[in-house]
Amino acid sequence: MTAERRTAQHTPHMPAGSSHRSRRTRLGVAIAVSTALAAGFAATTANGATEPRNTPYPASSAASPVRADEAADGFASVDALGQDGTYGGRGGETVTVRTLADLEKYATATQPYVIVVAAAITMDPKGKEIKVASDKTIIGSGTSGHIVGGGFFLGQGVHNVIIRNLTIRDSYAGTWNDKEHDWDAIQMDGAHHVWIDHNDLRNMADGLIDSRKDTTYLTVSWNRLQHDNKAFGIGWTENTTADITIHHNWFHETEQRNPSTDNVAHAHLYNNFLQDDPGTDITSSYGNYARGHTNMVLENSYFDGLNNPVTRDSTATLVQRGSVFAGTSGRNESGGGTSFDPRSYYAYTLDAAADVPALVKAGAGPRSSIAAATTPAAATTLTVAKDGSGQYGSVQAAVNAVPAGNTARTVIAIAPGTYRELVKIPSTKQNVTLQGTGPSRKSTVIVYDNASGTQKPDGSGPYGTGGSATVAAEGDGFQARNLTIANDFDEAAHQDMSGLQAVALRTAADKVFLDSIITEGDQDTLLLDTAAKDRLGRVYMKNSYVVGNVDFIFGRASAVIDASVITLKKRWNGSSAGYVTAPSTAAGRKGFLINNSTVNGDVSAATFYLGRPWHAGGDATLDPMTTVRDSTLSAAIRPAPWTDMSGFSWKDDRFAEYRNDGPGAGTASGDRPQLSDTGAAGQEVADWLEGWTPSAS
Repeated sequence: MTAERRTAQHTPHMPAGSSHRSRRTRLGVAIAVSTALAAGFAATTANGATEPRNTPYPASSAASPVRADEAADGFASVDALGQDGTYGGRGGETVTVRTLADLEKYATATQPYVIVVAAAITMDPKGKEIKVASDKTIIGSGTSGHIVGGGFFLGQGVHNVIIRNLTIRDSYAGTWNDKEHDWDAIQMDGAHHVWIDHNDLRNMADGLIDSRKDTTYLTVSWNRLQHDNKAFGIGWTENTTADITIHHNWFHETEQRNPSTDNVAHAHLYNNFLQDDPGTDITSSYGNYARGHTNMVLENSYFDGLNNPVTRDSTATLVQRGSVFAGTSGRNESGGGTSFDPRSYYAYTLDAAADVPALVKAGAGPRSSIAAATTPAAATTLTVAKDGSGQYGSVQAAVNAVPAGNTARTVIAIAPGTYRELVKIPSTKQNVTLQGTGPSRKSTVIVYDNASGTQKPDGSGPYGTGGSATVAAEGDGFQARNLTIANDFDEAAHQDMSGLQAVALRTAADKVFLDSIITEGDQDTLLLDTAAKDRLGRVYMKNSYVVGNVDFIFGRASAVIDASVITLKKRWNGSSAGYVTAPSTAAGRKGFLINNSTVNGDVSAATFYLGRPWHAGGDATLDPMTTVRDSTLSAAIRPAPWTDMSGFSWKDDRFAEYRNDGPGAGTASGDRPQLSDTGAAGQEVADWLEGWTPSAS
């Protein structure tokens, strides 16, 4: 494989992910542009590139009305069993379902999905429990999401599932203590990392929630469990391994299993409200019950009118503190030894027991707008400095400290200096910002020198192109600001190596904002990718520099390079030749948009192409796309600025210009297609961002 031509070996790292339908409608997002836009450039850098045009970034966007991006608390948030907390289908496609067929299709799929239930869906046959697969969020749209006459089943090994904001009801078959119909709202057999939150569960033939057969790392929070014989059963195992958190739930008019907790290693129950109304047909048998060898910590709950509010077997441990008992009678027990400290596993905040009835009545169950009822957590700042003055001495150490499943932004503030290290932000760590704190982009530099052909230290083979990246960002919402990310691999010293591609920055995520940065390398500097071929990956780059020579902006993301400078660089042997872009866009998606920018550099005239089509792995279904508009092109750009690649003709794909200027610009011809005014109206920044408005952290 030559240094210029890719084959099937040149394939970026593409982690498995969900499918994503293309959004074909234009969402009309306005990107505000200052009327005081400077026509020129402010300064010249040492490498001869001019400063980017000063275009303001867009205003911030409003919060989503349904916070499907929230992550679990309690034991469901704990990293264990190979799972980094519980975040459900976040990162997968968001689909809205109104039929049983669609709900079952997406809930049982192998890919991650955020499934928004926007109607009352009746199970057929009655009692049906959909077998939910891993990596799913099933969430009601406001209060309209109902599951009627059945529920959900999570089998052995199923993990990372969130069930929120739903009403699951009415599989009741006419017998109060039904021994025939095992029709639950939510049943789990051997699952782990599950979050059941803000649901209304009622009137089922059997239990409302059954957590069985060592189901663990489970959090049940802010639910209404009401009008049922058996509310919440836990156990059905001889093992004592499960870890479960139960908080801020309203057990109302439920006779037994409130919950019944059998052989649970760590059961943390706090701020729950258990209420038995007087004079009704339903009378509680017991409240919180620690059975078998359970270790239970019960804190600041409120028991109103219950018989036997707190009970335990002689073999169980139960530490009880801070609860209120109003009108209760019968057994109210604790003791049996010293239990565990929940705070050694996760952080939590206790509400006063006296406040629990009002809090839980107001907050439990589905909410018309999850976002309106949720105050986003404040951004966290972690500091990095090589001289020991920061919290961390390396960028990766700070990344490692970001909790998986985080919803709030984490800013990693990096002091001036050169950090020779590899940095990876995994897909489980979203909303991470790398921000240099020095006076310029050049003050803080993250650099390394791996290439595609560089052998890994463990002897498992070469890194490959995607694996060579100095910084790899796979978490959605990634931002980088006021720093340089470089790959200084020495091509001249390694001409005997196969695979000279050397990536500085790789993104494989959605909603990536690159603001006032420099990315520098030679071949394959900036890989703007997606998590999978059928996943959306939007990137907005502003006021930045990209430096390289061969295919140095490449990948399948829907990416905008706006008000920036693309600096052309000579090859390792001093020659001038290269390609700016190599898009590998999926059909039906937007590719690369270079807008309001400058392409220049200290290279010979008419030696660089604007781009060529990269059909990664020979995939003929791809439809590569680059549009360059309203930009200044130096004389380095060839008069025929597009060319073929690996047997694929650029004319079969999507390459065009619009209203460019400078000595490298040209008029319309068969070798230089230009957009019409009408065509250009559909290829603006807002069309690429599809409803996302980038905002600085």
